[in-house]
Formats: sequence, C-alpha cells, structure tokens
Amino acid sequence: MARLTLNYVWKQKTTPVILRRTGPREKLRVRLPFADDNRQWLQDGRRTAPDWIGGNHAYWELPKAWFNDFVDRALQRYGKVYIIQPYREQEICARSCQEAQGHECQCSCMGANHGIGNDGSWFEVSDTFSTRWGERELACRLLTAR
Repeated sequence: MARLTLNYVWKQKTTPVILRRTGPREKLRVRLPFADDNRQWLQDGRRTAPDWIGGNHAYWELPKAWFNDFVDRALQRYGKVYIIQPYREQEICARSCQEAQGHECQCSCMGANHGIGNDGSWFEVSDTFSTRWGERELACRLLTAR
C-alpha cells in the first residue's frame, strides 16, 4: 500500500488502527476514535496498563501478546479495524526459467526472471523450485465484523 495511504489510515480518527511491530522489545501501536474510557477498554481488567504516547504522534502502546484480543474486541466495539503490519513478498521461480534461452516461459514468475541467471539471492529448493524474499515493507488491511 502506498505511503500516502498508510499515513491516511494512521491519521484518520473514525476506525481503530493497530500497527503490528515485530522487533525485539517493540510494542504494538494503537490509535482509537476518542472515548473517555479508552484506557480502561484497552486494559480490559489486565494488571498491565497501556502506555499513552502523546504529542504529535498520539497513540497507545500495548504488549504484543494483546494483538489477537485487541482485534477481536475492536471488531466487536467498532465493527472494523485497520491492521498495519510488516510483510515481505515471496517470489517463486525455477532454475530452468532463470537459465532459459529464448522467450517461452511456463514458470509462475510469468517471465519476470526468465534468463536472468541466479545472482545468489535465490534459495534453490530443487531444480524446479527456487524462492527469495523481497524487502521488508508495511501492508495494511481492513477487517470488518461479520
């Protein structure tokens, strides 16, 4: 999703947003529509209280272990929730495609890697299957309650 769209999703104020962070000691970041009981609702009777990070950013930080519970409860309370999370696109190809001569390609890459050779970035599982992961990016999805 384009950076502009991610910024829009993060800054809008009508639908809850959770940013799933995966680094060591990184917490979840959450933005909610304003309500007087947001802290209590987030804490949900747990011993640990969520941290409010104010200023220009204005978001809550929650333990990673609260992710699934937060999404379930946000769907119940608001009917929808945005999830922003890191992902890496996986490319699948085959050595026969990468070493091919000519223009005919019957590989799942649809010719994107046809005849380019293996520069060392591909992990060869077998003669007919190679894979590599793209750069880490952020993706956004909107979940809605059924």
